[in-house]
Parts: sequence; C-alpha cells; structure tokens
Amino acid sequence: MLFGRQSDVAGKGWFGKVSGRRRWRLSTKLLIASSIATVIGFSAICTSVMLDMRRGEEELARQTLENLAAGIDADISRNIELYDLSLRAVASNLVMPEIKGVTKEIQHLILFDHAATAKHFGVIQVFDAQGNLTHDAASLDPAPENRGDEDYFQVHRANPDIGLYMSRPMLRRSAYSVVFSRRISDSDGGFMGVVVGSIRFSYFHELFGRLTLNPGDTITVLRRDRTIIMRTPFDIEVIGKNLAERPSWRADNLKEGTAYAGVGPVDPTPRLYVRSGSTNLFFVVVGKPLSTILNLWHREVIRIGAIMLMLILFVVGTTLFLAREIGRRAEAEDKLEELATTDALTGLKNRRKFDIEIDAEWRRASRNQTPVAVLMIDADHFKAYNDTYGHQAGDQVLVGIAICISDSVRRAGDCPARYGGEEFAVLLPGLSVVDAFAVAETIRAKVVQWSEDPVTTVSIGVASVTPTAAIDWTNLIEAADKALYAAKANGRNQSVVAAISQLALVA
Repeated sequence: MLFGRQSDVAGKGWFGKVSGRRRWRLSTKLLIASSIATVIGFSAICTSVMLDMRRGEEELARQTLENLAAGIDADISRNIELYDLSLRAVASNLVMPEIKGVTKEIQHLILFDHAATAKHFGVIQVFDAQGNLTHDAASLDPAPENRGDEDYFQVHRANPDIGLYMSRPMLRRSAYSVVFSRRISDSDGGFMGVVVGSIRFSYFHELFGRLTLNPGDTITVLRRDRTIIMRTPFDIEVIGKNLAERPSWRADNLKEGTAYAGVGPVDPTPRLYVRSGSTNLFFVVVGKPLSTILNLWHREVIRIGAIMLMLILFVVGTTLFLAREIGRRAEAEDKLEELATTDALTGLKNRRKFDIEIDAEWRRASRNQTPVAVLMIDADHFKAYNDTYGHQAGDQVLVGIAICISDSVRRAGDCPARYGGEEFAVLLPGLSVVDAFAVAETIRAKVVQWSEDPVTTVSIGVASVTPTAAIDWTNLIEAADKALYAAKANGRNQSVVAAISQLALVA
C-alpha cells in the first residue's frame, strides 16, 4: 500500500504536467482567437471611422452646395424682381387715361423713365392685343414687329392671372436671352397686350464667372417645368431642353430643398446635386462630382488602410510565430511525455503511465458500472536465465515477451505496460474475467511459440471486477498479483484467475 500511495503522488505530479501542456495548447487557440478578434475589432473600428469621415465629407459638401445654390437663387431672384418692377410700372402706366392725350415723347418718358437699364437687361417693349409692337424703350419710332405667335403672348392672352411669366431661352435682338413678360389688362380685365423684357445670357455668364468652381462642377437654372434656362459649363445643345421629357430622369430624384447623389440627367458623371428652395419662376441645381468630394477621403482611406494592413500583417505574423513556438513546445512536451511514460527497453508503457490509465479507467467504469480487468505477467525463471546467458540475452527475452503482449492486446483502451523488472501488467477495460483469461492464455501461448528456449515462459494472474465504493483499483492489482504468485506456486507457465472474497468477480 506504501507503493500505491507513492504511485498516487507520482500520478498527481504527472497530471499537473499534463494539465500544464493542455493549458499551453489552449493558449494557442486562445492566442489565435484573440488575434482574429483584435484584427476584426480594429478593422470594424477603422471601417466605422472611415464611413463617418465619408458621411462628414458628403455632409460638408452638401451644406456648401446648399449655400451656393441659395446664393445664386437669391441673386437671380433679386435681379428678376428689380426688372419686374419696371415691367409692372409700364403695364400700370399704359392703362392711365391721361397717357392717351400726351405726345409720343411724353408717353416714352412716362413709360420708360424709371425702367431698369442694367447692361444685362434687354429693351422693354409693349405689344398690343394683336401682338403688334406699339412702344419700345430704345426708340420713339420702332420698326413694325409682331409677336402674336410667341408662347408668352399666347400664355398671357389665355391666362389673366398668370402674373410674371418666364419664357424658354430664345434668340432676341441677336442675343440669347430669357424673356420676362406681364399682361396688360383694362379696367374690366380685358386683354390689351403684353409688356416684355429680357435678361441676357451674359448676366448668367458673369454671375457664374465670379464663382470659384472646380472642374466638373455644374450650376443649372431651370424653369418650374424643368426646362433648362442656363447651365455651366455652357452647352448650347442643353439650353432649352426639358428634363420632364427624359424618361430616365424622374422629378422625385431631386425634390426642392433636397440633395441627390448619382448620375444626373445631362451627363454620366456621378455627382452630388443640391436643389434650391421654391420660387414661383425657377430653381437652381448645383452639382459637384462625387470623386472630387471624396478625393480627400480616398487618400485617407488609402493611408489608414495601408497602416491597418501593416498592423494586421504584424499581428498575424506575431500570432503565427507565437503559435508555432507554442506548437513546438507542445510537441516537445508530447515527446517528453512519451519518453516519460514509455519503457525504453520494451516500448510498452511504464509503471507511472499504467497507474494513470488504470485510475482513469477505474473512474469511468465506476460511473458506467462496467468491469475492469488486469493481467499481471511475470517471466518464469528469468533471474536464472539472466545469470546464465547475461543481461543482453535477458533484455531480448523481455523485448520478445513485450512483443507477444502487444500482438495480443490491440484495443484502443487497452494498456500493456512493463510494471517493473521482468514483470508486466495489462489493463483491459470492459472485459469479464472469462474474456481476460482468454487474452492471458493467448499471450502465454505466443510466448511459448516465440521462444526457442523452452525455459522462457510466463505466468499470468487474472483479475476482473466491477468497481464499487468499497474497493479501489489497488485492490484489483493486489488480487491479480496474488493470482500471479499462485500461478508460479502451481508450477509456472499458466494463467490463474484471482479468487478473493473481498472482490465481486465478474463471471
């Protein structure tokens, strides 16, 4: 029992080494998992930061474009309002009764003395109900002219409440212009004609020319029906086109006061478009290429991405290096374990490993209520053989016996071991005493067949028991050992089954 306590201590020490090795192997998995989690975490953080930066760039660009669109809208609205005051004055003065009794020069002064005369404003003209030119701010005797077929004339004649009307872009007096007109009505609301003025394209060119625009930036002024009045960069082929006639572009893409990112209706360049607020006559759309907006962001993505890639490579490289070193350590520990648990001469498990295995199998069998069998094997007349033929010959005998045992015990859970000196032990989990006895006889017969010297035989003690709380595996070893001594006492070269009243043998 003293030896049993010593083996328990040795087993506990060995369990400590085994658990230490397992902790190292677990550390490898934990290291790799931690590295993967770290890489994923940092990548997620950087991706989130990059997306926030992108949203920030887009929001800054949107606010800048909103301010630009609002400023352009305000400038154009102010000039149109100023020009409209002149048109209103002409229309109201024409219906005054006193104007009919004065000379042509006085009429001209009354009508056009306070008319806006900025360089980009066209000449104000008055057409009667038939579309004939009656008054011209540039001449007392204007040449005959009829505009009865113009769209603005038709609109005012058909709609008394239309107010100020903005026409499509047209060529007027050798200059591309946008025509503004107002209806002239008598006291009964009857149609008396229209007063017409214009703002030349040069006004828009000068207005846009004062702005600092990047290549690809666009500014588009559209009438309420989405007819393009002016656009920069200027393209005469686009001016006057109605976007409502383009099926690929929907009005919902860009509602008033909103923004839209994507391909516009005029060219295939993806842009961020911002539309100004509502006015009665027109609205302004400002666009900036997405590539320009995200140019700085792209550079930051490349820079931070390169840094992240280097960090990821460093983490991966360090992880692989440490994992390899841990693997090498585990492999070395496996080899040390094998050396520490293997008998160097026979290649079987040693006494310490046998004690560990039988302790584990005993616990398993106790839970499952299955039998555990043990064979104790001893070489007959080994001391005399060793003294007669020498230690080398004796070692060969032990190796031969070990081979015979290994050939007879092939199950995964079986544990053949060199128990000490010329004594061997075989752990046979799950076998009854009958099956264990059959294995013992197989081993004994193989030893007899293998040995050229009839003196080399083995004696075997067999014991099998189902574990209970009252017994320990050391009792099983003791029973098999006593059966072994009984086999020797009975003449050797035989197998004997243990018969001890304290053990409940399995038949």
